[in-house]
Order: sequence, then C-alpha cells, then structure tokens
Amino acid sequence: MRVSTIPKNDGFWMPGEFEEHKECWMLWPYRPDIWRCGGVYAQKTFAEVANAISKFEPVTVGVMPAYFDDARKKLRPEIRVVEFQYCDAWIRDSGPTFIKNSTGMLRGIDWSFNAWGGFNGGAYTNWDLDDKVASRILEIERVDSYRTDFFVLEGGSIHVDGEGTLLTTKQCLLNPNRNPELTQGDIEAYLKDYLNVSKIIWLEEGLFNDETDGHIDNICCFARPGEVILSWTDDKTHPSYPMCQAAYDILKKEVDAKGRALKVHKLELPTPIQITEEINEQIIASGESIKFEAGELLPASYVNFLFVNKGIILPVFKDEKDSIAIKTMQQIFPERSIVAIDSREIILGGGNIHCITQQQPKPNDFMEVSK
Repeated sequence: MRVSTIPKNDGFWMPGEFEEHKECWMLWPYRPDIWRCGGVYAQKTFAEVANAISKFEPVTVGVMPAYFDDARKKLRPEIRVVEFQYCDAWIRDSGPTFIKNSTGMLRGIDWSFNAWGGFNGGAYTNWDLDDKVASRILEIERVDSYRTDFFVLEGGSIHVDGEGTLLTTKQCLLNPNRNPELTQGDIEAYLKDYLNVSKIIWLEEGLFNDETDGHIDNICCFARPGEVILSWTDDKTHPSYPMCQAAYDILKKEVDAKGRALKVHKLELPTPIQITEEINEQIIASGESIKFEAGELLPASYVNFLFVNKGIILPVFKDEKDSIAIKTMQQIFPERSIVAIDSREIILGGGNIHCITQQQPKPNDFMEVSK
C-alpha cells in the first residue's frame, strides 16, 4: 500500500548497509546494447555474485521471462527466481530503499527514476519499466511504500550510517538532469524527510568518468558509524587522483550527526578498466542506450562492494592491487569473511557489485512488515 505521509514524521529511517539483512535483491542482465555478447559473460558473473551472497543470506533474482530457465540453471537452488519486467539490471538505483522504525517495522521508498539523467545524458531512452521495479518488489514483500513522484534519486548516490549521517556528491545530486527545479536546500530537505538523517556530508565529485554523474558508492562509503572507506590513489597520473584528494580533505574536516570526527580508511584504486576495440564491437549499438567508446576508461573501484550478513562481497579485477584491497578490507572488517569476485564484466556495463544488488534489512522477528 502506498503511504501518503513522510517517513521522518512516521518514525522511519534508513539503516546502515552493515546492519543485518533479511535478504538481497538482484536483476538478471540481458541487454545486448549494454552487455557484451548478449550478456552471456555478465550473466556468468552475476550468477557468481548471487551464489556467493546466498551462502550468507537469502537472495531473490528478478529475471525477464525469456531468460528465466537459463538463470534458474545457473543459480543455486536456494535462490528465489521470479519473473520480472525491467530495462536493465542496476537494482541499486531502480529498486526500493528500505527503511525501518524502532519496532523493526519495514517500509520502502519508491524514488522516481530517470536512468541517470533522463533525456539530458541518461543511460537509455526508455526507463518506464525500471521506474516500476521498486513498487513491484515492495508489493511482492507486502511492504508499504512512499513514492516520490517529484524527486529523482538513485540508491547508489547515497550512503548512510544509520545514525543520522548521509554521504553523497554534489556532482550527482545537484546535477540539473535529476531535479533541476530544486536547490541544494530543497534536496537536503527531501533527504532529511525521507531517510530521517540530520547531517549531510557533501563530497564534490565521484570517480573519473563515472557515467552515473559521480555516485558516492564508487568513491566512499560507511564501514560503520564514525568510519568511512575512501577510494584512494597516491599516483598523480591516475585520472581519479584529484577527486580522491578533494574528498579526503573534506572528510578529515567533517563530523557526523553525533559530533564524531570521521576515521578515514584509504582503499587503493585498481587500474582503470579500458574499453578495447574488441569489447566495443561485442556491444550492439541500438540507439536506445549510451554505448561506451573504444579507449574509454571506466571507474573500477573496490569501494563498490556489498555488505552481507557476516561477510563482504568484494569486486576484484585481476589487478596488482587486488591483494592489497583484500588485505585492507580484512583489516577493516576482521569479523567478516571477505569473498572476492572478478567483476570486470560488471564494470564493462558501467557499475559493479554494489550497483547490481539491493539489501533488504531484517525487521524484528515479531513484525515482518508495516501495517
């Protein structure tokens, strides 16, 4: 059921992603104008990600009807597979943001979605099905929803600590291709009303050539309250060097909603992934989506990982920095298992493991959904 009130007034807030999950949601890649070779390589990697997650928590994968049988064969038997209609597989951005209250009751936010910019730089020309993904998931889960008909937001553009602090970038949220009629103050008001945060930390930009207009989930995230993980490089020739430096300068001066100075963990960036001529030829131009060009650098990042119950699903790239990233993450999270998955096929589509997943928080046992 759609709720016409405001989450903050109803006592709901967005929990941190590091908190316990009920399950994780994914969508199955299929578009030949986004995924090379008709998506067969991406599907293999998505299956590896889903199968890895399912060893920690339940997983549901939405699949277009034509690909249902193939997906069912590739996914572990305990993974729920449901038929779905959608444009592409970036469920972090098209899916719902789950929120809870002090009794553990769950609701969901169904943000307006315009494919990262609509007709002003968006990734594809028709996003109607993606704009319905969140409401479909909330209906399946029998979770009441808030719909923001006049406010566009993607899940990958925000990170919260669950204690009143939100991280985002000006490059994305203040981009005129999202909410051109809103000021920064207006946008802050929406975030505070719908996510129940009191402190917003604005970084200037995301990583170099991030087609999402600088989503926060590629450059910085919360490890836990009071601690953030920042994509980092000391290499001045790295295209994301100035973005990382500027972000660090901001974070070292900031405090969170509780007044705590932030502890910043630096996570070294891998070498940017380059679109080769061979890969470019394997992606079929359709005129309905943006096609990367040969030679383009894509913003590979270890920060684009997924929290799962008692674990981390970490993207790696067959890069010399992979082992450093795994070691760093294990030091930050000694209590969690680190599962590394070669995710180059996902970054070739424009995102990574965090982008293709959406966690559903675990409510209290006595109250599964809102009523």
